[in-house]
Order: sequence, then structure tokens, then C-alpha cells
Amino acid sequence: MTAQAKSKGAHIWQLDPGQHYVEPSWCSERLFEAEPFAGTVLDPCAGFGRIPLAARAAGLTAYAGDIVDRGCAGGLDYEVDFLSFNVRHDNVVCNPPFTLIREIVDHALVLATRKVATIVPTRRLNAAGQWLTETPLYRIWLLTPRPSMPPGSYLQAGYKARGGTADFCWLVWLQGFDGEPTTRWLHRDGG
Repeated sequence: MTAQAKSKGAHIWQLDPGQHYVEPSWCSERLFEAEPFAGTVLDPCAGFGRIPLAARAAGLTAYAGDIVDRGCAGGLDYEVDFLSFNVRHDNVVCNPPFTLIREIVDHALVLATRKVATIVPTRRLNAAGQWLTETPLYRIWLLTPRPSMPPGSYLQAGYKARGGTADFCWLVWLQGFDGEPTTRWLHRDGG
């Protein structure tokens, strides 16, 4: 069954069984413009491949992985459940299934030698406070305007993403960092 938008004109998406939600390309393009990364980048939740494409456009070597091939641009380098994956990379950058954020980040922090970055609903930060204080959380990038993140099936059916109603941010962890994270803004149009 294809995920559909709920009525009322709001663009609130029903739960996608595969938890495949697609961020606009600008979200990762702006991250790679504003946040310095060095070395390889692995996206273990690559979906359509928007994060690896943005990393490559920024001059980085990027690898794409996912539990299933969802039509990743450029193809998948790894078709595997990331939580059982054991190949190290310099950086892990992804849009994880939101019910597995903590598990994905904890595992990424084991595998990444430099940075981990995940896009998450901002409303999740308060509930994750205790866990986040125990990690090397380095930076929070608030995204503006609100990105619309529909299920991949919605986009594959030919519909366009628009009218985001939820706030999202990038959380960036830096190995060895011990301090208070900084908060900054990433605007779709730069600046």
C-alpha cells in the first residue's frame, strides 16, 4: 500500500512501513557546504542516494548502503542491515529510520573515525537529552524553511513534496569532542 497524506490539507505523512522518508536534496547539499568533512562518507540508509550524491558533489568519496535497494542513484555499495555492518569509514552521514535513531547513531559512533551526522525531527531532542549528553554531540544544524519529508513511495508515485509541517535538524557528532554543542542554522537558499 502506498503511503498517502492525511486529509485537512496539511502534509503530515502516515507511517511508512519501511520507514523510508526522503529529505529534499538541499538538506544534505547545505550540510556539506557548511560542515567540514574529511575522508570517506558512508550513508548506511541511502534510500534514493541524495546524501551520497551531495557528498560527492562536495568532493568527498561517498559510499551508499541500505537494508534494501530503493533505487539509489549510482547504486548501492552495501546492501546490508547497518546494525550488523562492521566496515569502518571516516564519516557516517544519514537520514535514519526515526524509530532507530539511537541504535543507528550508537553503531555509527563505533564505526566512524571522524564524524557522524543524522537528520532527525527536532521534536526528538528533548526526549533524547540524557542520551545526547553522553555522546560527543558537536553541532546542531536547524533546517529552515521546514523541509517536507514524504515517504519514498509517495515520490515514486509521481507526487511532489511540499508544505513541510515538522521541524528537522542535523545532529553532528565529532569523535573525541568533549564540550557543549553549538547550534546553527542551515537555510535552503544558503547564507
